[in-house]
Amino acid sequence: MTADKPPPSLEDLDERLRKARSAQEHAKPPTRSGPIGQALRLSTEMAAALVVGAVIGWNLDSWLGTKPWLLLLFLVLGLAAGLLNAYRAAKRLQDAVDNEDKSSGA
Repeated sequence: MTADKPPPSLEDLDERLRKARSAQEHAKPPTRSGPIGQALRLSTEMAAALVVGAVIGWNLDSWLGTKPWLLLLFLVLGLAAGLLNAYRAAKRLQDAVDNEDKSSGA
């Protein structure tokens, strides 16, 4: 540091921080992903639920000797869980789009 300039005061720093925070709050948040990313997310959620259901059913069938009934049961449960997760995710995405449209005045 040089002796010619005194360090900025804490009040000045506080004022600059307030301005930066208010500018950041008013900035438009970036979009999360495009349509391809959203479709990939929804399909991944459905596939993951099916795989988990199949693995659970397969293992229970092997352990209990009830082939193929528990595999079929857990595949159906996995399908239902995947559809429900995809529906919820799509609803959240639609709500975010609706809120963005309302905030922009459209």
